[in-house]
Amino acid sequence: MRLATAVVCLGLLLAAPFAEASTVRYTVKNRRIEPNQPMAVALQEAGLPPEQVGALISALEGVFDFRKSRVGDQFRLVMREGELDFFDYRQSTVDEWQVRRDGDKYVGSKRSIEVEKQVGLVSLEINNSLYEAALAAGEDPIIGMVLADVFAWDIDFYRDVRRGDRARALVEKFVSKGRILRYGEVLAATYEGESVGTKRVFRYELPDGKASFFQEDGASARKAFLKSPLKYAHVTSRFGSRVHPVLKYVKAHNGVDYAAAIGTPVWAVADGTVTVAHNTGAGGNTVCLRHTNGFETCYLHLSKYGSGVRAGSRVSQKQVIAYSGNTGRSTGPHLHYALKRNGGYVNPLNQNFPRTEPLPKNLLADFRAKVAPLAQQLDAVSVASASSQP
Repeated sequence: MRLATAVVCLGLLLAAPFAEASTVRYTVKNRRIEPNQPMAVALQEAGLPPEQVGALISALEGVFDFRKSRVGDQFRLVMREGELDFFDYRQSTVDEWQVRRDGDKYVGSKRSIEVEKQVGLVSLEINNSLYEAALAAGEDPIIGMVLADVFAWDIDFYRDVRRGDRARALVEKFVSKGRILRYGEVLAATYEGESVGTKRVFRYELPDGKASFFQEDGASARKAFLKSPLKYAHVTSRFGSRVHPVLKYVKAHNGVDYAAAIGTPVWAVADGTVTVAHNTGAGGNTVCLRHTNGFETCYLHLSKYGSGVRAGSRVSQKQVIAYSGNTGRSTGPHLHYALKRNGGYVNPLNQNFPRTEPLPKNLLADFRAKVAPLAQQLDAVSVASASSQP
């Protein structure tokens, strides 16, 4: 879609005293990159003479590669008496390039965007979904994904969420001109849910520089296995016997099916070694992982495999190992997830895995000192909310 062209007439007073005012004509053209439209073509179609197209692109050589232009990118041309005076190109709120006239030449540069890191409180009340709760609170809906990551060991954000559940988090926000560009680290978070109870975690950096989440008493928030191989997932078929949707007879369903659009990232529920990463026929593209204590997990009907995922490779918990699909004997896009223990299939939804190692005793004092002010901030919000009730 093309934006309107504006013609602006500005009065420019000549240097000589008492001379009559001279009018300089400026033409401002705003455009977007359209499908299958190279940048040079877009500039010419906007009315920039061919020789100035070359000069503009040369000015940005080494600054911006126009081969990386994307459909929908915006650009603006400011023409002075038919010649380019200023060019502005924007891909996002933080990615913007400019070309300005400097005498007889053009100078290109990337515009410097001021970004401020703040620590802010996110407070959500869930009446329908985490996505809608984020919008209602004036937050970017991506905060739902951030919280799903933090509570991935304890909460399945499709099955476990109930109306009236509350979530609070102290989180880094990267802000430019009052707009949230992205969220950073979650420093502390609380989830109060009807089905899961109260979960409360704090981020703490260990002496080796790695950070992890711990409960207030120093117990690890991490478990050996995640609750789900997807951040958000709708269970469409549970573990047990069922009438197979393709074969049309009763057959054991040795896993759980999750509705997932093709290309949804699938993460490893635990550290492990890849034993299978190929097409298995009815299972389509499949990845299987071997874990400790006799556990094995398999992920079926995938569209493609994650980077570096092949038989024999090591993967870590939360690593994206594949993307959901509709391959093999499948009636629609979904992920089939299976869990084995000592060679036999078990129900993934009713497992209770132990937590990983707690904080060493020699770190507890430092941990408590650092999380105390974070806990006070979370509690202050809770008290304020309670006191506002009639």
